Amino acid sequence: MTTPCVLLVDDQRDIVRLLHSSLQTLGHPLEIVDAPSGEEALLEASRRKVDLLVADYLLPGISGVELMRKVRVRNPEMKVIFITGITERKARNEMLGAGAIAVFDKPIPLADFLDAVERGLGLVRTIFPPESTRDAEEKRKTLSELLIGFRQKVKADAVFLISDRGRVLARAGDLYDSSMEVSLLSALMGIYAAGLKVSRIIRQDSLDNYHVFRGGDNDLLLIPIDASHALLLAGSDLANPDRILQTVEGMLFVRGDVENVLQSLGVASGVEKTESAVPQEESESVFVPLDEPEPEPEVDVDALLATARKKSKVKDVDAFWDEAVEKTGNIPLNPDVITFEEAKKLGLKPGEAPIKATGPLRGTGSLKKK
Repeated sequence: MTTPCVLLVDDQRDIVRLLHSSLQTLGHPLEIVDAPSGEEALLEASRRKVDLLVADYLLPGISGVELMRKVRVRNPEMKVIFITGITERKARNEMLGAGAIAVFDKPIPLADFLDAVERGLGLVRTIFPPESTRDAEEKRKTLSELLIGFRQKVKADAVFLISDRGRVLARAGDLYDSSMEVSLLSALMGIYAAGLKVSRIIRQDSLDNYHVFRGGDNDLLLIPIDASHALLLAGSDLANPDRILQTVEGMLFVRGDVENVLQSLGVASGVEKTESAVPQEESESVFVPLDEPEPEPEVDVDALLATARKKSKVKDVDAFWDEAVEKTGNIPLNPDVITFEEAKKLGLKPGEAPIKATGPLRGTGSLKKK
């Protein structure tokens, strides 16, 4: 088997270097060729077979779409991924209509980009791997037939059976734009997990809830099958007021069929798993009412003060100061500060009326001598 060739084309060298190094992390044998312009990309494409073209939509000279058409003359099976800084829907529709398998806005979501590369080249998917067990293969074959029939019946673009880990167990059809499939399914499974938690909190007997997103590329409807699987439906006008009830009823009907197939294959299901479906770190954070704290005993403040006075060695303020002077001897005093004895003579003892001072105040709580 020949090594797939990926041609990266962008006049911004930092973007080319980022994509080049990201592709190398995949671990797949790839020939990666860089080109800063459409003209140089055409020259590189004339020297080798190109399996995947990754190009900026706006290039100096020819556009990315024009480059794609010229390179496809020599490489008709070539897959194309566009990157762009333009967010207008018209430009995006042009790129998808030209045959691009994915379109990414800048800054480029690398997980989705690498997954698109693996899908486009038919490589083993490492970024978003499907279930790989033998049971999963049997499951996918049986369920895919069921989902294909349901998709055709409701005239949807795609139906996905997703596990609680965000893996696609079975699918029928494709999204209008699968560029951001990794990010989309990851976000939807966050909603799915939150729905399970709400169902547990309100003690639902069955997982009777669904989530609707109307407008954009597709209308999306997400409905849980059990505590480990969910069903995603995508298509145009599925959530219109005159159609939404019929769509939901159809999903509820096929949900029962899918659940029966899963049970026949020995896959655990049922609402009783709802408790274990909540991540451990979330289940630990669930509010648990605490016992009411015992009321604190009333404190008799007067009794405490009386006890403190009895235990205190200081029985009298005058005695305290006399004892302190005897122990310390002659204490050099600040000439601007008066002693306690002098304060008594001036009538500044606690409980006595103060007298007017004739000198200015110095420091805190001190009077200058006359």
